[in-house]
Amino acid sequence: MITTPFDRTSTAAEVVEGIDLSGRRAVVTGGASGIGVETARALAGAGAEVTLAVRDTTAGERVADEIDGDVRVAPLELLDLASVDAFAAAWSGPLHILVNNAGVMALPELTLTPEGWETQFATNHLGHFRLALGLHDALAQADDARIVSVSSLGHRNSPVIFDDLHYAFRSYDPWSAYGQSKTANVLFAVEATRRWAGDGITANALMPGGIMTALQRHVPDEVIERMKTAAADRMKTPEQGAATSVVCAVRPEVEGVGGRYFEDCNEAPVVNRREDFGVAAYAVDPDNARRLWDVSLELVG
Repeated sequence: MITTPFDRTSTAAEVVEGIDLSGRRAVVTGGASGIGVETARALAGAGAEVTLAVRDTTAGERVADEIDGDVRVAPLELLDLASVDAFAAAWSGPLHILVNNAGVMALPELTLTPEGWETQFATNHLGHFRLALGLHDALAQADDARIVSVSSLGHRNSPVIFDDLHYAFRSYDPWSAYGQSKTANVLFAVEATRRWAGDGITANALMPGGIMTALQRHVPDEVIERMKTAAADRMKTPEQGAATSVVCAVRPEVEGVGGRYFEDCNEAPVVNRREDFGVAAYAVDPDNARRLWDVSLELVG
């Protein structure tokens, strides 16, 4: 188990303190809001060149202007594979840190992409999967690259249902769809590490914590209030929520480590029941990870 000196109260700035990222380059998807902003701020503050990969470049430029350091903005729409490919094709040189941070949560009704993919699965997993494939050579060029896959405790709401990924037969539920996509984020980290560790690329997944951000924009107000009440003693600020992402991105304790799931700045245990803490066994199962990779390749090419 990987442990660090940090915990659920630590901030991203505290995690990166004393670490020099000069000469290193990072991409943060969804870097214009929520914990993406604080992740970018911490990385740039330590000297990294940071690119905010965002849908709304106007918002991205506004955030970039507010962050001290070398912060750039580039368009990325995860639901549009042409946009994903364009971002990857435009990248030149090594990439040391890829933070797959962008996401959507609990869309109230079943929505499908033009390809027929359920939108949460397509955004949270497939778009980032295609992005990582496109950036593989840049990551390999860095020799010691890290991919950070932002998951959620919501992964315990559902494994990946391979026989019905896009709700063609089962009844749609916002939270099971979100859970499936977040399980996919963990499985991606497991299989990416298995396949790419020899190229100097490792990937880890994480639960950032309970944070109120724009991610909850599709969640009804009454549900948000119940969530805040139930987790009142565990809620985090965005600065605290970004801390575990930054642990996975920069801390020496995680160097060469991949395929793990972190929570509150430390590796979390594998659990076989729906506990308050930890990663479900199905989300780190290597057979599930291999199967998801193969299915994802079939879908996105």
